[in-house]
Amino acid sequence: MADRHPLFMPLILVGGLIFGFGLGFSQMARPEVVLDFLQFEDFGLLFVMFGAAIVTGVGFAVMPRIRDAAPLTGDPYERRLKPFDRNVLVGGAIFGVGWGLSGICPGAAYASLGVGNVTILWALAGMFVGAYLQGYVRS
Repeated sequence: MADRHPLFMPLILVGGLIFGFGLGFSQMARPEVVLDFLQFEDFGLLFVMFGAAIVTGVGFAVMPRIRDAAPLTGDPYERRLKPFDRNVLVGGAIFGVGWGLSGICPGAAYASLGVGNVTILWALAGMFVGAYLQGYVRS
């Protein structure tokens, strides 16, 4: 981390601020909105995700054509593919059950805390304990 550009960490902070503001502004930080989406009652979350995917996709398509390496890290642009294996399926299923039970995904959980949803701390605690247990079992 010592060889990174001095603006790397502030840029991460700014990106997080924009991400959190966008989740709050679009109401996606509210568990009831997410649960309505998962129950096929409100498709606003789908449009927010498509919008984000389009902006990200354009960035991923354009940046390697403009520069050979990431501006702040110097890392070359390259594709890193994760194999579609049993761990992806099982992990995705577990993630989906947790998302459905808590009504919130990890990124939106932090934004939900930011908009005053203090009870989301239970879900955040569960995420940390679950991640710790997974790391403990794997090691």
